[in-house]
Amino acid sequence: MSTSKPTFDKPLKLPLAQEEIDRINAYLRDLTPEQILAWAVEHVPGLYQTTAFGLTGLVAIDMLSKITQNPPPLIFIDTLYHFPETYELVEDVKKRYRRNVHVYRPEGCETVADFEKKYGEKFWEKDETTYDYVVKVEPAWRAYEELGVKAVITGRRASQGADRANLQPLEVDSTGLVKLNPLFAWTFPFVQWYVDENDVPRNKLLSQGYRSVGDWHSTAKSGDGDQGERAGRWAGKAEKTECGLHVDYFKLKAAAEQKVRCCVLHCPMPVPWLTRLAAQGEDPDRTDTGGGTSRALCACSPDECLSTRFGKACVKNVGLSSVPSRVSYAIHHPCHRSTEPA
Repeated sequence: MSTSKPTFDKPLKLPLAQEEIDRINAYLRDLTPEQILAWAVEHVPGLYQTTAFGLTGLVAIDMLSKITQNPPPLIFIDTLYHFPETYELVEDVKKRYRRNVHVYRPEGCETVADFEKKYGEKFWEKDETTYDYVVKVEPAWRAYEELGVKAVITGRRASQGADRANLQPLEVDSTGLVKLNPLFAWTFPFVQWYVDENDVPRNKLLSQGYRSVGDWHSTAKSGDGDQGERAGRWAGKAEKTECGLHVDYFKLKAAAEQKVRCCVLHCPMPVPWLTRLAAQGEDPDRTDTGGGTSRALCACSPDECLSTRFGKACVKNVGLSSVPSRVSYAIHHPCHRSTEPA
């Protein structure tokens, strides 16, 4: 029986066949996080690190600083709703490790005011799926396209449970993006030990009763009896365990586009107008659009349709070809890229 070290292409030839993914994981599974990262720097093309500056991501940043003088570039998805302490941490990391950070925000938005002008206030309460897509998934994929990202280092670990319980060191998602999970086998005590031992910068909120930090509106202090490393995230939503970045991209994109499509079919005004009217409690059908009253035409269920906020019922299975051409589909919205019908 041969015990020789397996060899892999330098760089790996993408896309990876399942047989090659299995062979890579069989090798990486027995390595330390530092060894996995060193292997990835040597073998994985187009490698970047996406991070929200959680503890595991910070550990990877620190490890990489000791492995190579040219670590994979950092990408930070700024939802515009992070805590002030998170933005402070980003600056601390940049100074400590002398790193630049590629920052991506919701398309066309530099501030909360920009975002709320476009989508209305508390958009996450109106439609959480589309919110996740607009503030996290679309900016991430814009970053990947613009920067030529083929693979990303993540901070996910199997001990975080839920969808991460069966995590492997290397995965390929439905879009072909390679995801490297160097700390996949570490439990939280190991992470905490490394952070303390190496004086790794951390979010100040972690010492104030928070276990996991995301957007301020979806993060709460963990209470007595709260279980899990991500306690306090998405309180009261037991079915939600991921922010969107690690959910099936095509399913999330399709769901977001369907809901935006519903809004557009409901009224010929652009989506920013719809959300603004909704925030003001107005009904678009009573607004002079220059084309008379429009009817809610939609292929989704009423409980999923954004037009239900106006008390309208959806008409199921209505094709795009039946919609008057005066309705503009070329709206300025990151979830929609259709063109106006002839």
